[in-house]
Amino acid sequence: MKFAVRLIKNTFHPLKVQDDVNLSRDQLIIVRTEKGEEVHRVIIVNDEIAKHWQKYKPEALSVVRVMTDEDLNTYKEQKELEVKALLKCREFAEKRKLVMNLTKACYTFDRKKITFYYTAPERVDFRELLKDLTQEFKRVRIDLRHIGVRDETALLQGQGICGQNYCCCSFLKNFDFVSTKLAKDQNIPLTPGKITGACGRLLCCLNYEYSNYIEIAKMLPPVGSGIMTPDGVAKVASICFLKQKVSAKLEDGKIKEYSKDEIEMLDQEVNIEIEQTENLLNYNEEENIDLKTLDNDKNSTTGNI
Repeated sequence: MKFAVRLIKNTFHPLKVQDDVNLSRDQLIIVRTEKGEEVHRVIIVNDEIAKHWQKYKPEALSVVRVMTDEDLNTYKEQKELEVKALLKCREFAEKRKLVMNLTKACYTFDRKKITFYYTAPERVDFRELLKDLTQEFKRVRIDLRHIGVRDETALLQGQGICGQNYCCCSFLKNFDFVSTKLAKDQNIPLTPGKITGACGRLLCCLNYEYSNYIEIAKMLPPVGSGIMTPDGVAKVASICFLKQKVSAKLEDGKIKEYSKDEIEMLDQEVNIEIEQTENLLNYNEEENIDLKTLDNDKNSTTGNI
């Protein structure tokens, strides 16, 4: 049986376990990472993952010890200190009038290092802030890390509109580019509240089935094209990807659904008017939302967690 831990941003590492150490699932342990001593929960690795690791060989982490009752009390105190440290750092940043949003403060278990994560629209000159922090937190290494808004959500965790944990804090390791084109091509209404996550950017899951929609679209005529149906000449008004059918408007004004086997493409222009109702912007225009702000940009993710 193999054991592992999951670090921030869904990076899994196997554990070097001494013979006299007994581990069990969900047990809190202290491991030594590149940041120092950290507390993580034990995960049991199945045979398939262990076999995969034989090929890619992720770095194994050393187990310092299984947490004792005293360690658990220390860990609880540490979490309280992290909240206080975050508030103090925000106070200093506000005093220096720095445009940055402090997200989280993380101590290593030995309290030799503290990392402050923050988001910011532009590069921040935090030299004066660092001096303030050095005076406040003596004999502690201080690390200020600029992260993107998608990284921030992965760090803070939560649940999406699907009711499941955010993909970025459950299984998603790397962020793929997401644009409004993905939503348009899948005939999803461009309602910002429906197609964006807690990070304020487009949902990562818009990527998951996109290739299937593209394959289906190749088999069906595009919206606005003329087709011959069992009921006569018609023009494609919309596409239902899940049914793999098109809705077409006939010359008498009726709209009917047809499968790809029931229709035939026409080369000539069909003189039938259709309403372009798909992908309406279903939000209050007074909000004045620029859909471009939902796409990925340089502040979406930095991978600097």
